[in-house]
Amino acid sequence: MISLTRLNGDEFTLNSIMIEQIQNFPDTTITLLTGKKFVVKETKAEVLKRTLEYYQQVGILQVVTKREASNDDE
Repeated sequence: MISLTRLNGDEFTLNSIMIEQIQNFPDTTITLLTGKKFVVKETKAEVLKRTLEYYQQVGILQVVTKREASNDDE
């Protein structure tokens, strides 16, 4: 889960595993797999950074990295 800020200043927590895409319209717009959209104050780069940090915390990024390394060995 990552903490983000809506344009009105309200903070909320988002399950970043559900993110389908992040776009700049010029505001950062996050679209979830469900189709729901969130417009946030954070930049696209900041949302990506927080998402990657969360993936590392829960071990998702590590699993992907290990899988890619084992595929390189083949």
